[in-house]
Amino acid sequence: MDSKLVSVVMPVHNGEKTIRAAVESAFRQDHILELIVVDDCSTDGTQQVLDGFGKDERLVRVRSDVKLGAAGARNRGVSMARGKYVAFLDSDDMWADGKIARQVRLMEIHRYSLCCTGRELLTVDGTRTGRIIGVAQRITYRRLLRHNCVNCSSVLLRRETALKYPMEHEDSHEDYITWLRILRDEGDAAGINEPLLLYRLSSQGKSGSKIRSARMTYMVYRYIGFGRAKALAHFLSYAVNGVFKYTKAALFSKRRGRQGKEN
Repeated sequence: MDSKLVSVVMPVHNGEKTIRAAVESAFRQDHILELIVVDDCSTDGTQQVLDGFGKDERLVRVRSDVKLGAAGARNRGVSMARGKYVAFLDSDDMWADGKIARQVRLMEIHRYSLCCTGRELLTVDGTRTGRIIGVAQRITYRRLLRHNCVNCSSVLLRRETALKYPMEHEDSHEDYITWLRILRDEGDAAGINEPLLLYRLSSQGKSGSKIRSARMTYMVYRYIGFGRAKALAHFLSYAVNGVFKYTKAALFSKRRGRQGKEN
């Protein structure tokens, strides 16, 4: 294991339209890293796009001929990681410059279980919306139960933690289950309340259908061991906080737009 190395794990399935920007944003980070791209049965030009990066030694490519799903692909990438830290980046998201270095500094100073950041929402075509979703500087297990403020593409955690808590249950929000288990067992997470993640909205992902996403969220609470009544109570709290989160982001965007016009 290289104590200075951050291993970035990127699952991809048919990501030819977005993966170049994602990879480039990882390579711009001012920190030593390896980027492990797990191609989960892509049938488009994803591999050809990756060919364009030549023989860059930071790029580690693995292709699965059996569908793994997002959870399985991430777990495979983590099993290959050589770094002290693991970061996740989806193939349709991007990072702001300096994200990884700032997270590593924070994790080196404090014994947090993981570190995440705020995010700015992008449209499907990658246009920046100005809608920003922040995070608390300290995230407890109880806070995380109320709503998932930890976005997967913003996470940095220690390699041994990622190995200890693999992502499971593809029929739910597998990353949310993982964060809950980590915070429950390992302690609080740190948040950098700046939009260091550029997060692309999509109607094609697992969470595209609101009804399906709601069911998946309810299953999260069941998978971590809650009974039906307790799971339902936490789901209702989650739903209320989710509405507030996106309303707040929209209001922030409008306010910033008005300020720009005034200036």
